[in-house]
Formats: sequence, C-alpha cells, structure tokens
Amino acid sequence: MAAGPAQAFGADTVPALARALAAKPHRAGDSELPPALAALPYDRYRDIRFDPAQALWKAERLPFQLQCFHRGFLFKQRVDVHLVDAGQATPLLYRPQMFSFGAAPKPQQDDLGFAGFRIHAPINRADYYDEVAAFLGASYFRAVAKDLLYGLSARGLALNTGAGQDEEFPQFVGFWIERPTRRARSIVVHALLDSPSVAGAMRFAITPGAETVFDTQLRLYPRVGLARVGIAPLTSMYHFDAANRVGIDDFRPSVHDSDGLALYNGAGEQIWRPLHNPRTLQESAFQDRRPRGFGLMQRKRAFADYADAEAHYERRPSLWVEPLGDWGEGAVHLIEIPTGDEYHDNIVAFWRPRAPLAAGREYRYDYRLHWCARHAWKPELAGVAGTRIGAGRDGARRVVIDLEGGRLAALGREARLRASVWASAGRVVDAVAHANAGTGGWRMAFELQPQDARSIELRAVLEDERGPVSETWLYRWTA
Repeated sequence: MAAGPAQAFGADTVPALARALAAKPHRAGDSELPPALAALPYDRYRDIRFDPAQALWKAERLPFQLQCFHRGFLFKQRVDVHLVDAGQATPLLYRPQMFSFGAAPKPQQDDLGFAGFRIHAPINRADYYDEVAAFLGASYFRAVAKDLLYGLSARGLALNTGAGQDEEFPQFVGFWIERPTRRARSIVVHALLDSPSVAGAMRFAITPGAETVFDTQLRLYPRVGLARVGIAPLTSMYHFDAANRVGIDDFRPSVHDSDGLALYNGAGEQIWRPLHNPRTLQESAFQDRRPRGFGLMQRKRAFADYADAEAHYERRPSLWVEPLGDWGEGAVHLIEIPTGDEYHDNIVAFWRPRAPLAAGREYRYDYRLHWCARHAWKPELAGVAGTRIGAGRDGARRVVIDLEGGRLAALGREARLRASVWASAGRVVDAVAHANAGTGGWRMAFELQPQDARSIELRAVLEDERGPVSETWLYRWTA
C-alpha cells in the first residue's frame, strides 16, 4: 500500500493540530473533483468499490482490516488518512488501482485523496471480516454490533441544529488510525474536526462485539462563542408506528430506525419518550444535571413488527451515550422533523450544555457509545414495549401503553398497581392499569380530553405502594 513520509505521532498530536487550526481563520477544505466524479449520480457512485484484496492488514491477518471510500456524489470533501505505527504517522496515498469502478469513470489523477474509510472485523463469524464501522460525510459515522445492520448514525458535533437558522456541519478533515496488534480487541482512530466556528480533536477506541463500544474523547476549541452546540449528536429516521398512522397507506405496521429516546438522568430516573413524525418541526429539551445517559433506541425486535423482508428494521441498532465524568448542567435535546418517507433522517438527539462555550478555550467531553440491540439501565423497572393512540369517546384520544420486564413477573398478575398519569393541559380520565395476558406484561390506558389545547405534555408511570414499578413514559400530543 503506497504511503508518504512518516512523522512523529503522540497522544497530543491531533489536539495540537486542532488548537492551531482554531487560532487561525477557517479555510474551506479541498472539495474540487474532476467534473465526471463531481456529477456522479448515486447509482454510479455505488459502482466504485475498494478492492477487498488490497484491504489494509489483510495479508498480515490482523484482527482488523481497513478499506477506503472514494470521493464523488455527495462526498466531495477530501479527507486525509494516516496510518500510525510505533509512534510514526504515515499518510496513506490514493491510487486509482485501489478501486474497481464499474460503470463509473476512472480518474487519471493519483492525488485525489479519500472521502472516508470503513473498518472490518470478524464480528459474526471467526472466518469472515464484516464491515463494523464507517466514517463518511461531514462528521458522520455509524457502526453495528453482532447480528445487526446499519441504521442510525452518530456525529462528531452538531451546531445550530433545529435553531431556525442555517445549520453548520463540522467535518472530519483528517484521520490517524493506529495499527492494531495481532491480538487486539480494539482499534484506535483519531480524527481532526473543523468548521467555521470551531476546531476539535476526537479519539475513538472501537471494540466490536455483541455490543460494539466506542470509547470517545472529544476536545473542542471554539473560534467564536457557541450557544447552540450539540455534544454526542445522534441522527436517525422515524416514519410511523402504531401511535401515529394518520394518512399512512402502507402494508407494514411500523417503519423506523429508532422508536424512542431513552434517558437516564442525574436524579436516577429512567425515562422513555416515544418518537413522533410531527406535522411541523418540534424540539423538546429535557433539563438535567450530571446526566447518566441518553440514546435513540430501537426496542421492537420481531420481524412481524415491521414485516419488511428487505429493510429488516428489526435488526437496526440502538445507540446509547454514556457520559464519563461530570457534564454539568444542560439538557438533552430531541428534534423531530416532518418526513413523508423512510429515506431521510428526521430525528436528532444531543446534549447541550447550559452555558455557551466561549471562544479561545478548550472543552473536554468523554463518553462511551454503545451500539447494541438492547441496553438496560435499571433492570428492576419495566420498560415501555409499545405506545398506541387512537380515537376515544366524544372526541377524546385513547392512549394505551404496554409494559414488559423488570419486577412485573415477580409481582404477578394479582399485584395492586396503579397508573399515575399527568397532563399539562386538557383532562385525563379513566386511567387504569391491568395485567396483559397477551404479552405477560402490564398495560396502562387512559383517555385524554384535549379540550381547547393544541399541544399537551403527558407523563405516566406504573406504581405500587413503594413507588415506580416502570420507567417514566413521556409524550407530546399535538392536535
């Protein structure tokens, strides 16, 4: 594999580059491409494939392999890739011979660089290297765990998301990937982040498995004050489910990469907020101090939940953010954007510090990303398995919440449990809780009389005489 001259590399190399970038005015990266590549449609871009026989470390049979993405289509920005070994970083040089082009035009240049890269490892079978993570486009990256398929994405940073102004998309402009040892369980990736408002450095220690974990370090160096910053942003798709099928003409019962926002706040409360495809953009903020975790989760795991033999939404990963250290005061923000299809991400979640980030300072955020099928925080609590909303009596809305797991089985069907329901407006009537013989769990149900309200915040929890038996269910009903 062709490589350039080596330079010394250490733990502070990328943070030092970020600090130096932030001290100067921002300069846009290289997005110039030959016209034929710049105008590539999606189908032709997909024809360009890295030659698997040339995957980095394949011949050495190391536990990880690396393949690069070609520039073109939406991915015009040049990204420099470096390989780190024994304290030396060597640029990976682009050659057209690394790729097969199919019907796409083959460039003649030898210095185009790359759009990103992907990591392969034996995650499902010991004798096959599956693609387990990919870094491609702006600061987007995604991963899978054992038996799962790609779904939602993470980002390095979000700026002005949902602010009613132009969103700024920081970009990864360079990567440094450490050569794994022969028995390595993790691979380390360093990334340099840049945008007009901020520069940053990230370090990922990526461990694939039944739950793929990214131990993440983020260092930010703002050029200007950042009031609307999003830390550990997650991006997903939610089209419809049983709670909101108005106007949906589709054979499938549900279509989404994620069905809820999960929160484990600093007070120790476990919260579930089902996602919604609203008529107009809506933003929710969940105030907190020293958050313990949040994530966009995919809880429905049966094929029958989606009945889609191509997309297999039941195999899309959940993504849980576990802060490491004290993140202080702020809020988890959830942004839900209207969508009429399943092809565009319309859900964003992130942490926003209460105090703006000041220019000229360094800010550090360490966290762990869990790409997984399921993730338990307080296993003694029953979790929300489904939310259904339909017509009630005299214009009311009937809300049904199914709960499973936790202490429910030990309590038994004859337990004395009650549904504690609260609404910010309107009126809640006939709130009941009973065992659900069909699922082995419990069900809470109530009728919401909106009266003149156009938007109502709802809260429900299943309780016994000692307190909560379930996590807290939150929902925003809109007329």
